[in-house]
Amino acid sequence: MNTLRSRPGALPMTTQPDRHVFVYGTLRRGEANDINRLQPAPLYLGPARISGALYDLGPYPGLVLGGADQVQGEVYAIAPELERQLDVIEEVAPVPSGEYVRRHVELEFDGRLLRCLVYEIAAQRVQGRARIRTGDWLRRR
Repeated sequence: MNTLRSRPGALPMTTQPDRHVFVYGTLRRGEANDINRLQPAPLYLGPARISGALYDLGPYPGLVLGGADQVQGEVYAIAPELERQLDVIEEVAPVPSGEYVRRHVELEFDGRLLRCLVYEIAAQRVQGRARIRTGDWLRRR
């Protein structure tokens, strides 16, 4: 399984400059905001995990990065136009709602490093919310 982890510093020169996103909730395949229904179409690269805690916010989850637990998700290559759409869906643009924050983390994927966009929930938004212990939004039911 591919694992996502935060690491300081620049990416090695061998890493491609493509845009990638790690999705863990309603943007996953078959979910309410399935990224595959957006245009331009993303390229599915595969499943991955990220270190963090997943919280149930009712119709969608929130991810707090870090810690020993793992959160299951999917990695996609995306175009800049799609990245802008994701920012609107996650309400970080054009006017940030304060619920999610854009983060960039490195993903070790098939022997290479990918810089991935991840939308992290603001910590105050998960206070008092149930944790999804499996780390998998699709298995929460």
